[in-house]
Amino acid sequence: MSPVRGTRESTPPRTGLPPAPSPTGTGGTHPVTVHPSPERDTVTPPVTTSAPITPLTPTLQRVAQHLANGLTPPEIATKTGLSAVTVRQYIRDIRESLHCPPRCKLPVIVHRLFAVQQVASPTAGRPAPQLSPEERLLLRAVAEHNDARDIAVAAKLAPADLRAALDRLLGDTGAQDTTQLVILAHGWKLLTAEPTYAARSGASQ
Repeated sequence: MSPVRGTRESTPPRTGLPPAPSPTGTGGTHPVTVHPSPERDTVTPPVTTSAPITPLTPTLQRVAQHLANGLTPPEIATKTGLSAVTVRQYIRDIRESLHCPPRCKLPVIVHRLFAVQQVASPTAGRPAPQLSPEERLLLRAVAEHNDARDIAVAAKLAPADLRAALDRLLGDTGAQDTTQLVILAHGWKLLTAEPTYAARSGASQ
């Protein structure tokens, strides 16, 4: 057996591939770090899509109609004699049947219920107010989006201006909150015409 010459370590077998470059210039290898692309300034698509829904059961329809009448979950529990936990579960079932995302807000759920005709359309008790194009755009944004930032982007508003614009819209319509705002808007037929998402994408994304 021939003696080992020198003190160098044995050379690893050749693989046919060049060694990985060393950022430090010492010949060592280092793991490659992949940096994610910067987050784009986009708004999530509207919740109210054209996807077919799962028809509501009679029990869920009753709860849905209470929502469409402007009742809050605690008020529904009191009116129906159901527990608050049961009402919350029914609302989750309604949300899933409508293909709305988790923690979807009530104005969006109510708008979707009217849009797919799962509840009776409301009757307007007074004439529709004269809303500006900007107010109509904000009205639809409130009905279709959950997140405040998404509402602002869809309404072409700066996020810092959203609260003031929404307060003006509530005052002009006489709505107590955004859920009642959506109910009134459907009674006035202000949310019946659904522009396609493709036509809106440039403004709302």
